[in-house]
Amino acid sequence: MVPAPTPPDEERRIAALHALRILDTEPEARFDRITRLAQRLFGASIATFTLIDSERQWFKSAQGTSGSEDPRDVSFCAHAILDDETMVVEDATLDARFADNSLVVGDPNIRFYAGHPVSAPGGERIGTLCVIDDSPRPAVDFDAEALRELAEMAEAEIASLSLAIGDELTGLSNRRGFEMLGGRLIAAARRLELPIAAVYADIDNMKPINDELGHEAGDRAIAEVGRLLEDNLRGSDLIARLGGDEFCTILVGAAAADAATALARFGAALGDRNAATEEPFQLAVSLGFAESDPAADTTLEHLVAAADLAMLEAKRTTKLSRGETARRD
Repeated sequence: MVPAPTPPDEERRIAALHALRILDTEPEARFDRITRLAQRLFGASIATFTLIDSERQWFKSAQGTSGSEDPRDVSFCAHAILDDETMVVEDATLDARFADNSLVVGDPNIRFYAGHPVSAPGGERIGTLCVIDDSPRPAVDFDAEALRELAEMAEAEIASLSLAIGDELTGLSNRRGFEMLGGRLIAAARRLELPIAAVYADIDNMKPINDELGHEAGDRAIAEVGRLLEDNLRGSDLIARLGGDEFCTILVGAAAADAATALARFGAALGDRNAATEEPFQLAVSLGFAESDPAADTTLEHLVAAADLAMLEAKRTTKLSRGETARRD
C-alpha cells in the first residue's frame, strides 16, 4: 500500500476545508441527490462525496456503504485530489498503490474506482466525488467528463453555502441554483446518452388564497407543494422553486412512463393531503411535462420552456372545462 503524498498546498487546503464548516455535519439532500445520481448513472455499487481531512477521509454523502470515514492513509480519494483530472483505477488489485490496501483485500473489496476532485470556492481541492465497484472496469468505457460535470454540481452546492442559491421558504434550489446545477446535469446526461425530462408545476388559485387568507397562508401552500414534490419524486431529481408559485424538476435517465408514475404518486399525495388537512385551503397543481432525446442538443432553457408551455396548456384545458378564463395564476 502506498499512502498518497501530501499536497503542496496542504495547509491552505485544510484551512479552506475547515472554514466551510461541513465536516461532521448531518446529511443534506443537496449532496445526497448528487451521490444518488452518480451511483445510478454509472451503475456503481458505491458513490460518495468525500472530504479529505488531515488524518481521515469523511463522507459528507455516501450511497451503498454504511461507513462514515476511513483513515487517510488507505484513501483512494487522497490520491485523487493530487491532480485536477479524474483518477480512474481499472483494477485495484493490479495497481501497486492499492493492491494490498485494506479496502481492496477486505470490505468493500474495491476493484474499480473513479474520482474527480471537488474544490472549495477558492480553488483548493478539498475532496472528491467518486464511484466504486467490486468488479474491474476498463477505463475506456468510463465517461470521466460526465463525472466531472457531477463533481462541479457538488462544487456549486458548496458555493451555495456562501451564495444565495437556495430558496428559504421551501429549502429547494432557487432559480439561480437551478440554472447553475441544471445545465451541468443536462451536460452529464447528454454525455451518458440518457433521456432528459422536465416537469413544470404551477399552483392553481394562489390569488384567492393570498387575498382571502393572507400571504402567510400562501407561503404555507407553497411550502407544502415543495415538500410534496420532494417527497414523491426521485431522490436524484433536481427540484427548484423558480419563483412565486412555480416549480420545475429535471429528471435524468427517466423514461416517460417512469415520470408518469412519479407524477401519479405526487397527485395521489396531493389528494391525500387535501382529504386530511386542517388548513382552510385545498391545493391544486397544474403540471407540464417535456422530454428530450439523449442525442438532441437540448439546453436547460429550451427544455424548461417546453415544460412550461405544456403546463400552461394543461391549465388552459382545466379552466375551459370549468368554463373559466384561462390565465396564469
